[in-house]
Amino acid sequence: MTGLKQLLIGGLLLIAGIVATSVFAGDVTHSTPGLSGYDPVAYFTDGKPVRGSGYHVVVQDGVTYAFASAEHKKLFIANPKQYLPAFGGFCAYGVAVGKKFVADPEVWEIVDGILYVNLDKDIQEKWQRDIPGYIKKGNTHWSDIKDKSPDAL
Repeated sequence: MTGLKQLLIGGLLLIAGIVATSVFAGDVTHSTPGLSGYDPVAYFTDGKPVRGSGYHVVVQDGVTYAFASAEHKKLFIANPKQYLPAFGGFCAYGVAVGKKFVADPEVWEIVDGILYVNLDKDIQEKWQRDIPGYIKKGNTHWSDIKDKSPDAL
């Protein structure tokens, strides 16, 4: 009887593990790389996008940011708000029109000390035609869309 009991318990644990794995697999806060793995500090210190390293990571608000060096990681930890991209790293123009487009971390601009990224160069050209206006619209939309998935918009 104990063998049957162990088999039953083992089967239940296996099923629970499968269910838990599928629940967490759908929760992107457990696996989302910020800025597609680019170092958010490098935009400010190096003046260009630099790929981060898996050796230097920080999870901030459920998003994993990678850094090119231990020094960049230290700077970020000391003041994350100074380096976090606007709109959760989504395309600044997209947010201004109420959408969440994945941004290209190589298409960026710092405005008033804030990092903005865009979908691509063509979209960035549109955004640059009225940066203050698009930032204002983005700030208005962001509070409504920040917790929605991109496909729900």
